[in-house]
Amino acid sequence: MTPMIEMKGLKKSFGNNHVLRGIDLVIPKGESMVIIGGSGTGKSVTLKCVLGLIKPDAGDILVDGKSALSGDRDAFLAQFGMLFQGGALFDSLPVWQNVAFRLLRGKNKLRKSQAHELAVEKLRRVGLKPEVANLFPAELSGGMQKRVGLARAIAAEPKIIFFDEPTTGLDPIMSGVINELVREIVVEMGATAMTITHDMSSVRAIADKVAMIHEGVVQWTGPIGDMDNSNDPYLDQFINARAEGPIEAVR
Repeated sequence: MTPMIEMKGLKKSFGNNHVLRGIDLVIPKGESMVIIGGSGTGKSVTLKCVLGLIKPDAGDILVDGKSALSGDRDAFLAQFGMLFQGGALFDSLPVWQNVAFRLLRGKNKLRKSQAHELAVEKLRRVGLKPEVANLFPAELSGGMQKRVGLARAIAAEPKIIFFDEPTTGLDPIMSGVINELVREIVVEMGATAMTITHDMSSVRAIADKVAMIHEGVVQWTGPIGDMDNSNDPYLDQFINARAEGPIEAVR
């Protein structure tokens, strides 16, 4: 079966900073891949390359068998949903317009009444009551804002959903709620998911497979069930938060 996302030899440098040194990674359709690694190892740059926000210096990215580096940009982006690290909600728009933002634009845009109805449905799916739809982001807690961001990510029924540090800034209980929602929604939709995170509780809750990036390459990848017995010293040090090991702490 053709993978949903395939990265081949991705390289990206910023001046003398060689961030990606040859990323090879396959994400099958309908699976949840979580990418882990220390700060500055290339996780976010990898995500931005897949989204087309950054152009790699070398290599290719295939999405459903087609190169993501050429072709119809709008059609390409229409396949994706995205939950941003900081929520990235529009302060000047009510919640329902945030959720339905993509649906109110473009050639196939919905009428406002249709978009509102769909937004309320998606808000309900992430555990928010209909009356939240008419509030503004500033009136919501951090956990509620994160749920609104998740509702927006799934509003257009995307084939692929990206999650950028989905639990950052949340307390442990709300982090657990978001992790459960992410997992449930990905399974329900049959979507392919790609997550970058430092939070090992998120990794264990939402991953089918894990990939660890270190020094610009995939150091280890495999099923979540193999992670604790990988025999890879880099992965072992990272997931157990050990100061001693082959990964040097930046001081």
